Amino acid sequence: MDSISRTLPASWFCSPALYQLERRAVFLRSWHFLGPVTRFQNRKETIIYEIAQVTIIVENTSPESAGITSEGIIVYAKDKTRQIKYHLTPSGLLFSTLSLDTPPFEEYFAGLEALTNTVDFTKLPHRRSISYTGRFNWKTMIDGFQECLHCQYTHPTFSKFYPPTFYSVTNHQTFSQHIADPSKPSDGLFLYFFPICTLNVYGGGMSSFRTCPAPEPGMSRMEFDYYHNGTEEEFEEYFKFVRQVAVEDFELCEKAQQGLEGGVYGEGILNPVKENGVLFYQRRVRECVYKQFEVEKREKEVREEEDKVAVNGLEVGDGGVVAVQ
Repeated sequence: MDSISRTLPASWFCSPALYQLERRAVFLRSWHFLGPVTRFQNRKETIIYEIAQVTIIVENTSPESAGITSEGIIVYAKDKTRQIKYHLTPSGLLFSTLSLDTPPFEEYFAGLEALTNTVDFTKLPHRRSISYTGRFNWKTMIDGFQECLHCQYTHPTFSKFYPPTFYSVTNHQTFSQHIADPSKPSDGLFLYFFPICTLNVYGGGMSSFRTCPAPEPGMSRMEFDYYHNGTEEEFEEYFKFVRQVAVEDFELCEKAQQGLEGGVYGEGILNPVKENGVLFYQRRVRECVYKQFEVEKREKEVREEEDKVAVNGLEVGDGGVVAVQ
């Protein structure tokens, strides 16, 4: 069978060295979704994010009278020596980089704004954010989000509203759109932004999560943001529903990571239709890491060659090392 249909080996979910390479190859070269402008509606609150050990800060400096707009929102790295870029879509979604080693937003997320511009993300106010640590690699969580084969058995409540029989994933350059029913593409908006962010609009509200990697490859920090325009009672009902799905996924991921680290699972085959979302993102991870490895390998070879030239240009004499004329 074609090798591209195979999963990433278990070592990619467990190796500290691979994570560090992944950090340079993937995270420092990607755009990351931070939230809609309503996440920053409180002018007195500074929002702090940490992604792949880089801290970035978002502030809304616009006057309260300006309402919820993109004006006045600024993003910067906590490390003043690190330069980053950020972008606000016309629909009100904020994205940021962790470095300058990224292509322009329009190039990285080609075609995304044509999709997100169909929704006004300034209408749903931010209601709650939660964060906690999980014992799993960031890719273990993305594996689960990018397919719905497990939904019927793991998410019975969700499956009542969105039967997995019809579930499909359409992949683009750096994002995926999940469609619960292909005959009703406007029923819910489920988006995955490579590498670790999601945006889900369904059930009368909106939620997003980031799976932030820890330096230890078997750990991640889950960050959830919830938005809703209803009453407190209506929001709590929505929150209970979406949290149930998240808790079910969390438990599944911790069990899966145990299997990866314990040698129970090494590598497997992915269904090119039902698991095309997993194929898409894992392939991109593999391509980014391989490319970075080759770049760093060439840089190392150049340095070693320069060191050889420098050594060959020296001669050891009684008085020490002198240059050969």
